Amino acid sequence: MDLLDRAVMGFVNHVPGWCVAVAAMVFYPCLGLLAPVALNWSLAQFVAANVIGVSFAAVITIGWFSAQVLAASRRHLVDWTTNLRLLNAEEFEWLVGEVYRREGWDVRETGHPDSPDGNVDLEMKRDGVQTIVQCKRWESWPVGVDQIRIFGGTLRGKGLPQGAGIFVTLSNFNQFARAEAEKMGITLVDGPELYRRVEKVRRPTLCDICRAPMLLGRSQHGWWFRCVTAGCKGKLDLGNEPGRAVELLTEPRASLS
Repeated sequence: MDLLDRAVMGFVNHVPGWCVAVAAMVFYPCLGLLAPVALNWSLAQFVAANVIGVSFAAVITIGWFSAQVLAASRRHLVDWTTNLRLLNAEEFEWLVGEVYRREGWDVRETGHPDSPDGNVDLEMKRDGVQTIVQCKRWESWPVGVDQIRIFGGTLRGKGLPQGAGIFVTLSNFNQFARAEAEKMGITLVDGPELYRRVEKVRRPTLCDICRAPMLLGRSQHGWWFRCVTAGCKGKLDLGNEPGRAVELLTEPRASLS
């Protein structure tokens, strides 16, 4: 089941929506209905083909919807998370990946919370250049030279050249780690640098009055967006039901011009 899940998610994450629709139609109704009728299969064969067709079509469709929800969640980790220390390790990897997507990279998440990641959390490509990323959601102590050397060994093991590795942390790097990274050609991104990059690609909801970014919040009266500009009374009431807030947080947003 784990292999099937990875295969389906790998498919729906790397093809456009119309390809997913075509694949679902191949299984059902083509395999589940048309093929048994055209080939004059027996009733037992017809039922089996129908069950298989419906099952695979459902798995692909559900996988596509799951991928869209996950993609929306990753987008809004960037748009609404002001304190990156509130993220767990997996969410931190998602956020880093989304930042690089918005910077023009084709990103594939390779880390899994229940299995070793091989010191590679993201695989990225841009302009034909392949890069791997290691993410460490450390905040209480700096990354040391041993972690850099291990990551450097991963680069060599994959046959990648110097400059093809990026190490991202919420903390910092000690002087020995920085010296080793410079020698190996590994790019280092520490906490302050990551915050700057998040702010640069963030796409907030704008106030209808002053067009400044609004803050999402919740009170006893429900969910709302409130303008944080001094003197501006811009506010968007989302009501008492959290469904509207969830819908707003998961819908794609247009880039700011």
